Amino acid sequence: MTKTYKPATLAAQALGDIDETTQALIPPIYTSTTYVRAPDNQYPTGNVYSRADNPTYDPAERLLCALEKGSDAMLFSSGMAAAVAVFQALSTGDHVIAPKVMYWSLRNWLQSWSQQWQVSVDFVDMTDLAAVKAALKPGKTRLIWAESPANPLWSVVDIAALADLAQAVDARLAVDSTVATPVLTQPLTLGADIVMHSATKYLNGHSDVIAGALVTAVADDFWARLVKNRSQGGGVMGPVEAALLLRGMRTLTLRVHQTCRSALWLAQQLEQHPHVEQVLYPGLPSFAGHELAARQMQGGFGGMLSVRVKGGESAAIAVAAKVSLWKRATSLGGVESLIEHRASIEGEGTPVPADLLRLSVGIEDTDDLWQDLCKALDESA
Repeated sequence: MTKTYKPATLAAQALGDIDETTQALIPPIYTSTTYVRAPDNQYPTGNVYSRADNPTYDPAERLLCALEKGSDAMLFSSGMAAAVAVFQALSTGDHVIAPKVMYWSLRNWLQSWSQQWQVSVDFVDMTDLAAVKAALKPGKTRLIWAESPANPLWSVVDIAALADLAQAVDARLAVDSTVATPVLTQPLTLGADIVMHSATKYLNGHSDVIAGALVTAVADDFWARLVKNRSQGGGVMGPVEAALLLRGMRTLTLRVHQTCRSALWLAQQLEQHPHVEQVLYPGLPSFAGHELAARQMQGGFGGMLSVRVKGGESAAIAVAAKVSLWKRATSLGGVESLIEHRASIEGEGTPVPADLLRLSVGIEDTDDLWQDLCKALDESA
């Protein structure tokens, strides 16, 4: 199907695969941990042991690969497992450039791991290409890690320009595209080498699976190292979780477009609210990276936005306490709308303003979401 149909069709039909044995429309779940050798002592299907191979992984990996226009994909037990795998494929003495504002758990891990692994890391403002270029160390820089839009300030980076900078020093560009999803941005088509997803979020979309994924532009030696590391390290999903992920991906396009519409409308309304100091959303003309986002993201600006509340930290926490439809929970990309005082989660050292609330817009009625936020904002003023 990949040569003739559009991404929404590919996702809805999961590439149109039909089980050859039973003609089942939905792929079966293989719970077996091991596989039988043929009489010639070979494994004719290529499956050896489910720490490395399981037929249940294949449909989701193939679909994600098609949506991202990559050459190969791998599922992991979590988004952190997928991201960590990329860094652990580096060598002692290598240099990494990472964003100043990025997924906080990964940033914390990277800071401690890099010291133990003797990999140097510079945290740079990825929206400042001159700063990225100045941080490059030819002969040592082996990886530029970017996130776009970057959680939770939603800054958008120029992926094509970063790819050029990486290529100039023989480094790889890896992009965390969790928030954009392949519906809105395909980093590999812009020159990135690897795209990473916390598949827990939009790809699954139902807040019932922990998962991660990597997709590569080229299945080269570095990718082979990642494949080997996943097998040896055991950071794989369970087969039931892989099946749930594939089920979620079938509605990915519908969910993402709905959340984009709702998020844009909410951002526009919130920007006019008297108790809101600032709205951070790439779809707003007032947003610093709006023009780049308009060029780089197709069909919408994502379902994530952040609001800075007048009155500071106490007012922001009060707003989160008074909503009823929005759920106070950590995560994003599900069908239900979530609200979170992000600085409380990240703790000391966070670059997140204390007055900021992170909003993950779900697929509920947009007016219901707006009325619930308005009531909370008014009551907390």
